[in-house]
Amino acid sequence: MLLLLLLLQLLLLLQQLLILLILLLLLLLLQLLLLLLLRCDCCCCCCCYCCYYCCCCFSCC
Repeated sequence: MLLLLLLLQLLLLLQQLLILLILLLLLLLLQLLLLLLLRCDCCCCCCCYCCYYCCCCFSCC
């Protein structure tokens, strides 16, 4: 009986860990999506210019 209870607790813990892992993965995915959306396409001459979340270093003058 005690073994069954321990097994049940272990299963519940595993379920919680799985949910946390899925949430973490979703958060990472959201971050990647935001990075893609906020990617800048600006450019400046001969230097690195940071706009929003990325640095654009293009020699486009």
